[in-house]
Amino acid sequence: MLPSIEMSVRPVVTAFFDAHSNTISYVVKDPESSSCAIIDAVMEFDFAAGRLTHDSADQMIAFIRAENLTLEWIIETHVHADHLSGAPYIQQILGGKIGIGEHIVTVQDTFGKIFNEGTEFQRDGSQFDKLFTDLDTYDVGTMTCHVLHTPGHTPACNVHVVGDAAFAGDTLFMPDGGSARADFPGGDAGALYDSITRVLSLPDDMRLFVCHDYGPGGRDIAWETTIGEERAKNIHVGGGTDRAAFVKMREERDATLAVPKLIIPSLQVNMRGGEVPTDPAGNMALKIPVNKL
Repeated sequence: MLPSIEMSVRPVVTAFFDAHSNTISYVVKDPESSSCAIIDAVMEFDFAAGRLTHDSADQMIAFIRAENLTLEWIIETHVHADHLSGAPYIQQILGGKIGIGEHIVTVQDTFGKIFNEGTEFQRDGSQFDKLFTDLDTYDVGTMTCHVLHTPGHTPACNVHVVGDAAFAGDTLFMPDGGSARADFPGGDAGALYDSITRVLSLPDDMRLFVCHDYGPGGRDIAWETTIGEERAKNIHVGGGTDRAAFVKMREERDATLAVPKLIIPSLQVNMRGGEVPTDPAGNMALKIPVNKL
């Protein structure tokens, strides 16, 4: 099932590329008002130095202030494993509600065990202001935004549809980049195929914005395509790839992929809504589980 799409609504989308994690974050503005949302904000982390910075978030904050916008939502498409979320930092400065899919509780339960979190770590999604259900809606100014639950990469993945634009998170990459991996705990290649099939049922001329791009073949970094282009040309699912072939390809490919460099800090921070955990003395601190991931 898909929502009723308002293709006549064309949000103004401004992209911000973080070269450290190859992440694209977005400010999505209502064309009829000053209201906006942020999707997949980044907080930088130098793992070797144990140092956090907010350069990417500061760029988005400066943009929103310069354009005299009102931030209403800070959206996480899923619990990212390759970058830390800048959502709480931005919220503290600009306000807005932080939202993620309701299946965050599954992710919290899974990784709460892996990181041996104590009973003080809440596994009910209460670190977020809103837990979205499938086909849920929320408003940004005059725009109605629709949430599609798209599990496979993680159990909590969502695609957000705003007028003629869809924000894919890690479910799909650019056509020459294919699809997300499905080998993290809770991932499933078959579920990912089903989710992608659902997304590709959206209108052909809908704009699609991806969360990551790595410039395959040396091309320039890109982040915008269309549903029609993905359906026709995506190297993993385009042209009518069937489910069995996709699952075989995805599982074989995933077995060759390295673990993301920032997976250990990213999961601990992002399952907490972007807050860094602390030690008993109140200092920010991270755990390194051994032979668990």
